[in-house]
Amino acid sequence: MKNRMGGLQGKTAVVTGAAQGMGLEIAREFARRGASLILTDINEEKLQTALDSVHSLTGLAIKYVCDVQYKNQWDRMIENVKDQFESVDILVNNAAVYKVTPFEQISEKEWDFVFAVNVKGALFGCQAVAPLMRHRKWGRIINIASQAGKTGGLLIGAHYSASKAALICMTKSFAAALAADGITVNAIAPGIINTEFLDGVPGVQSFFPRIPLGNRPGEAIDVAHAVCFLASEESRYITGEILDVNGGLLMD
Repeated sequence: MKNRMGGLQGKTAVVTGAAQGMGLEIAREFARRGASLILTDINEEKLQTALDSVHSLTGLAIKYVCDVQYKNQWDRMIENVKDQFESVDILVNNAAVYKVTPFEQISEKEWDFVFAVNVKGALFGCQAVAPLMRHRKWGRIINIASQAGKTGGLLIGAHYSASKAALICMTKSFAAALAADGITVNAIAPGIINTEFLDGVPGVQSFFPRIPLGNRPGEAIDVAHAVCFLASEESRYITGEILDVNGGLLMD
């Protein structure tokens, strides 16, 4: 079934980190709901495979190789998108990198890289699309944060956790700045989600029994459904919200 509740027909969405995992599932769910899509990632080979997957659901999708940590790449991409689609209605800042390095061993270079992608990447994305959304007096920005941004991280690196905490704070700042123009800015804070991400987190399986909803990790589609809600008209009176998708592992 292509179109589901919360239809996004006529909307154009940019999804970063769309080559795999949550980003790909978000893009696929957007496609099922009728949105036109721009899939971005730095991995061109995986991005093409992702695009092929989305094309099976909708023909209105293109790919764009973009390293989100560089503002000039964002600006070029959005200019090209504007030429093809006229505007951007929805931005999902999903692209991220993570490390599990103990904090005593984190180098300045590694810290800066994590923040460049996870924080500056989202900032530059919001800066690039905000003028288009303001012009149309409508927009949805959804940042993919993390439960680690609230707890400090139990198994993940301090720099990753700190970067996601920064993204949570930025979400609230941007929500306040853009509300008058009809633009909502919200974040999703996933807990343990069954994607490739888990492969690099030692000991994560020990947390499964602590998850109240089923003693199991969530699936990427659980995050995608939450993103689609925040991208739709159904969420028009919600902004600056950090929505937990964690099976009850963290209740706040």
